[in-house]
Amino acid sequence: MIIAVANVKFSPNLGDGLLAECLEAELARGGAQALAIDIAGREAFGEGLRNRRAILSLLEMAPGPVRRAGVGAALGLMVKRRLRPRWRERLAQADALVVGGGNLLADADLNFPTKIDGVLAEAAAASLPIGVYGVGVSDNWSKRGQALFERAMTAGRLTHVAVRDPLSKEIWDRRLGRAGVRPAEVAPDPAVLAARHFPKVAKLPGPPRVGLGVTNPLALRYHAAGFKLRDEAFAAWMAQLAAAMAAEGWKVVLFTNGSPEDREYLETLAPATCAAAPDAISVQPAFDRPSEMAAFLSGCDLVLAHRMHACITAYAYQVPHIGFAWDRKLLSFFESVGRRDFVASAGEASVDEVLALARRALEEGIDPAVHAAQVRAAERGVAALAASFAPRSLAAAEAGR
Repeated sequence: MIIAVANVKFSPNLGDGLLAECLEAELARGGAQALAIDIAGREAFGEGLRNRRAILSLLEMAPGPVRRAGVGAALGLMVKRRLRPRWRERLAQADALVVGGGNLLADADLNFPTKIDGVLAEAAAASLPIGVYGVGVSDNWSKRGQALFERAMTAGRLTHVAVRDPLSKEIWDRRLGRAGVRPAEVAPDPAVLAARHFPKVAKLPGPPRVGLGVTNPLALRYHAAGFKLRDEAFAAWMAQLAAAMAAEGWKVVLFTNGSPEDREYLETLAPATCAAAPDAISVQPAFDRPSEMAAFLSGCDLVLAHRMHACITAYAYQVPHIGFAWDRKLLSFFESVGRRDFVASAGEASVDEVLALARRALEEGIDPAVHAAQVRAAERGVAALAASFAPRSLAAAEAGR
């Protein structure tokens, strides 16, 4: 069976690629062949949007209604003229389609509603069974976004729905249940399987190696209305935290998940930050592929980051981690694995508070029983998704309609 997997696999944020590759590999482990569809039209890693930081700056300054109208119109034309013909050709090779992994049921200027509506319309036109697996669902849908998601999820045969956390289930059921869409199950993010599908790197001898993720505050403000910290204050706090961890005798490595605006911000942050302790603070070269990011994170003793998939990947390798709060989706992941205590607000919590939390994380590690349960749940979740596309399951679903 060939299963098309629609997500943002080739996003410059390599966390999206990592979860996509984990889902594809797990489907292959069950005997299926995965066919990648990046709903932004990318075909390879490294095809990120040029001038992304400038675009985000313009979007941040534009009034909300103007921004949504302009972006929505441009997206609609791109999907109709460029993407849907490509998806149609790709789906002609497939036996089923899954919308798989990532925070895809979110509405930032109609981006995902427009694209998901388009790709599911093509799947429906091709009479393909459709599944949803491991996605996050945000409660930020505009009226138009709501209509597009409702149309997308009722266009064809939806055989299976599993979202990645209880909050996503609550939002899915509430927002889509009224349109007659089947309720969601809960299954872990595919990236919890990273240790199965990407080799682990042996930890280096010596003091603890700490991966400190750097995210551009511009991106945090665009995606999370609650993040208000000024750039200068945020940069100062990050530098102070790195210096404090270096003073503990730890080796601190600054890294990003790959988004261009994060890389640019790291370039501005790194010189002064590293100068405070040049023997203890360094910069990780940019990753080109998800496997490189996974290898780096697997070799850390502790990870601190805003980006959720840096934290999920660390968890997959049982590396202690601290999440910097900025979006409800990150908190939902930490709650789902019993690590709510290890979420802190970067720039708001004191450096001493985060340092104390880091010491605790290193001391306590990851609960092996909870971790094993998450891995088993992810395995069962992907297997149930694939099984929903089997001829017997489809026949039973048709008979029950």
